[in-house]
Amino acid sequence: MRGRNALVTGATSGIGAETALGLARLGARVGVVGRDPARVAATLARIRSETGAEADSFVADLSEQAGVRRLAAEAGERYPALDILVNNAGAIFSERQVTADGFERTWALDHLAYVLLTHELMPRLAAAPSARIVNVASAAHTRGRIDFDDLDGARRFSAMGSYSQAKFGNVLFTYALARRLAGTRMTANAVHPGVVATGFAGNTHGLLNVAWRLIRPLLITPEKGARTSLHVATAPEVAGVNGRYFSRCRPVASSPLSRDEALQEKVWALSRRQVGIVD
Repeated sequence: MRGRNALVTGATSGIGAETALGLARLGARVGVVGRDPARVAATLARIRSETGAEADSFVADLSEQAGVRRLAAEAGERYPALDILVNNAGAIFSERQVTADGFERTWALDHLAYVLLTHELMPRLAAAPSARIVNVASAAHTRGRIDFDDLDGARRFSAMGSYSQAKFGNVLFTYALARRLAGTRMTANAVHPGVVATGFAGNTHGLLNVAWRLIRPLLITPEKGARTSLHVATAPEVAGVNGRYFSRCRPVASSPLSRDEALQEKVWALSRRQVGIVD
């Protein structure tokens, strides 16, 4: 990975931090993206002290489209060519929140940010000798449905329902993107990291927060959770593999509904409209 540039969103804790650290250990120059400047600085210091690798800091709130565009512009200036993009940032919210752009926050952060950041960085990805886009999804996508009539949960909101919908969106987006990358030097794949003991449910309260705290000791570590993202981003045997869904470092079948090409295209078009991309 020496001489290669990588950008990891949500890189200040959990899976994202371990993914950034793993890429740095392999010699990549890593861009650490987070919302909190102090946590970004701490992660950067850890990477430099443990690996000696070059690393860069980027502060952005990816639930806001202006923040995504600013991040893309800053990263584009820093990296003329981007070899690896790991769309990892995400959260779950126990109460419905609406962003400045008018979207439910889970959908905005966990899905639309992937769509917009990937689009904005496409020229830098295309400039790399070969580029890999890794979208961190979840097995929760198997329970997800795209509620086109109430996408933002205005009529009925469920924290897990919104999260599952966004993760389902990640998988659908990955497949639609991969079709468009066929024949290029770029690939796009989705991963399920496992159920990982992170601060994932820190934004929640009530029963969801209690349940998460109870099961957290039984979950896998963030280091283990990052293994699949790192594998898909770096393993020689994954070179050229495009449009797959990985779990435990192996390609596996995603949900039957996620393989509906018409649905993939519908969500692709909707998502791009929502982030202001005119085709």
